[in-house]
Amino acid sequence: MDTASTPSPVIALTGVAREYRLGEVVVTALRDVSLTIGEGEFVVVLGPSGSGKTTLLNLIGALDSPTRGRIVVGGRDITAASRSELARFRRSGVSFVFQTFNLFPGLTARENVAFGARVAGREDPAGRTARMLERVGLADRADHFPHELSGGEQQRVAIARALAMGNPVLLADEPTGELDFRTGVQILELLHEQTHASGTAVLVVTHNREIARVADRVIEVSSGAVVADGPPEGGPSEIADLRW
Repeated sequence: MDTASTPSPVIALTGVAREYRLGEVVVTALRDVSLTIGEGEFVVVLGPSGSGKTTLLNLIGALDSPTRGRIVVGGRDITAASRSELARFRRSGVSFVFQTFNLFPGLTARENVAFGARVAGREDPAGRTARMLERVGLADRADHFPHELSGGEQQRVAIARALAMGNPVLLADEPTGELDFRTGVQILELLHEQTHASGTAVLVVTHNREIARVADRVIEVSSGAVVADGPPEGGPSEIADLRW
């Protein structure tokens, strides 16, 4: 491989495992995972429910800690970080799009998105908020509260909030799961654009193999282990060619 064309690693996992104890039983959610992800890579983590893909995402985002191994994100060894250091990392190192949205029910769409920008310390949070809401097609719904929005609209608010944070890593757990096809394609275009516009490393967790077709790289997870890692078969497809 031509190392000059290899993107700089922004995420590096070495021998990472995550185990949970349920009484006398030890459940292995992730086993001996080693991988690197470069700046500006659009990566799909693919696998069925219970495969360990969400555990992998939570470890990279410092929402969980590994039982063994080492995780470095943006040059920071988060396995050795203190609680306060991890809190700072989650503000300025990674942005999340959760499957359950995690919006503040007492804040409007505009206020939810602005909150993300302010937490990350970005300049002009009001301007970033307006741009992100427009990009996800919700400029006319900015003053509505989450309970006044459909599930798909709430997901788009969550994605706008993550984009407004402008962090070098964006982690998305089933970001199109609650969306119709047309809106799902729009969201994938927005996420894909981040890799080229700002060099953001985007990881999308999904069970939808069709989405994996547009990735730069597909990491397949099964029974807690990485079973395949490489470009999609035949190379990346255009988002316009997707069907589901």
